[in-house]
Amino acid sequence: MNKWRSPTAEKVYAKQQRVNARSRGTSKKARRTITVDDIKWADVIFAMEDKHRQQLQSRFPGEMAYTEIHVLDIPDEYQFMDPELVQCIQDSVDGFLNH
Repeated sequence: MNKWRSPTAEKVYAKQQRVNARSRGTSKKARRTITVDDIKWADVIFAMEDKHRQQLQSRFPGEMAYTEIHVLDIPDEYQFMDPELVQCIQDSVDGFLNH
């Protein structure tokens, strides 16, 4: 629903010059729902759970065929900016960014 995990990730990386991050949700009820323009904008997409990857590939098969996507496997059990969530995000994402 784009309330806790993805907005936390966007905030964590907002001040880093090497990253431009957008937070979007896959649910139609999300605060900010992902669009074709978001997918075209992205060099890489990080999904919190595999179900999000599946939804993206199902809803946007053409665009997702050319977009790199990584599943972080971060469960929906955290609040916005929870220190443990921040650490999970950094542990998962930084490895991809440092390549």
